[in-house]
Amino acid sequence: MAVHVINEARRCLNCKNPLCRQGCPIYTPIPQMIQAFLNNDINAAGAMLFENNPLSLVCSLVCDHDKQCEGHCVLGRKGAPVQISSIENYISDSYFDRMVIERKPPNGMKAAIIGGGPAGIAIAIFLARKGYGVTIFDAKEKIGGILQYGIPEFRLPKSILKRYQDKLKDLGVHFRPNTTIGGSIKVDDLFRDGYSSVFIGTGVWRPNTLGIKGESLGNVHFAINYLNSPDSYDLGERVAIVGAGNSAMDVARTAIRKGSRHVTIFSPSAHPRASVREVEYAQIDGVNIVCGKSPIEITEEGPIIADVTKDENGNRIYHKDTAELFPADSTIIAISQGPKDKIVSTTTGIHTANGGLVETDTEGHTTREGVFASGDVVSGAKTVVEAVFHSKKVAAAMDEYMQKKKAEEEAKK
Repeated sequence: MAVHVINEARRCLNCKNPLCRQGCPIYTPIPQMIQAFLNNDINAAGAMLFENNPLSLVCSLVCDHDKQCEGHCVLGRKGAPVQISSIENYISDSYFDRMVIERKPPNGMKAAIIGGGPAGIAIAIFLARKGYGVTIFDAKEKIGGILQYGIPEFRLPKSILKRYQDKLKDLGVHFRPNTTIGGSIKVDDLFRDGYSSVFIGTGVWRPNTLGIKGESLGNVHFAINYLNSPDSYDLGERVAIVGAGNSAMDVARTAIRKGSRHVTIFSPSAHPRASVREVEYAQIDGVNIVCGKSPIEITEEGPIIADVTKDENGNRIYHKDTAELFPADSTIIAISQGPKDKIVSTTTGIHTANGGLVETDTEGHTTREGVFASGDVVSGAKTVVEAVFHSKKVAAAMDEYMQKKKAEEEAKK
């Protein structure tokens, strides 16, 4: 391994007031986990991680640790922080297959999970452990959502998601792949067939557009579509990428690996939005990053790039007098995504706002009784760990709702 995790673990100061934990969106018990690991009890350390965050193995690889746990480590003030991500990954990976998730006896109630992404996987685990019959409906062939179809293999090995599916099967979870709810099967059909509650965790798969001329040309693509199946594309040697978030870095690094020789990212902002680590890896891989520039038009020869500044209100100003053609075989637009409307357009009573995001309260209740939601379809594109954090609350709310519903039904008998 690149990092000797035992030596890293020994560097931990075991702070009484652990800032690393405060920096973690899901409050992972980091010092306690590290101490258990150093005391040769990797099972206890692994149990701490997975009890708190069922997607610990994933988060150890894809979280923005520089801004979260490692970014808050006190050792980072004068030197290098403890590489918590490497320690967590080693523990999670070692513990995962030996982990036995205990499940309460079946309680006779069923929950439908629409979308097998991070939020859906977390909800399925939480509810299955409580004895609910759980079925995951996913429009794709494999579970994982953005983890499977939006994060490259070199960042997140897909074998990890297969291990999660096997673990879910052990919990009794059923899978309906290639099944889009809102098509042949609708939410009303789920309630008809005895599901006590429905969870919507369909993510955001509709690419956002720039709204400029040229976006429909044959040499222009959207990041989420490219990352879904990069082998389907022939980008050529010169690639221009618009946007500078983590997805843009993933696209750029993937394009390099697929044979593109000259890859340039254009960021309208003065600094890339992606994490520092992802930016550094992209640059090491040979990606050129240009800030303060964005296209005003896209042509078959490449995008026409102009300087971008902001006025006193933060609005972008495109300086067309600086516009010039950037020769490129392909242009990829990577400016995030929004939700599709397949479910809400075929279901009465579910309100949306902010470009189609599902409206919920803090516990995930939608405006239709029995239907819950969380993850990117509610908040927009966020991190995996944030999806898990909110899903813990939503799973508890779904449990409370179904138990109350069962009690009411039994009282009527």
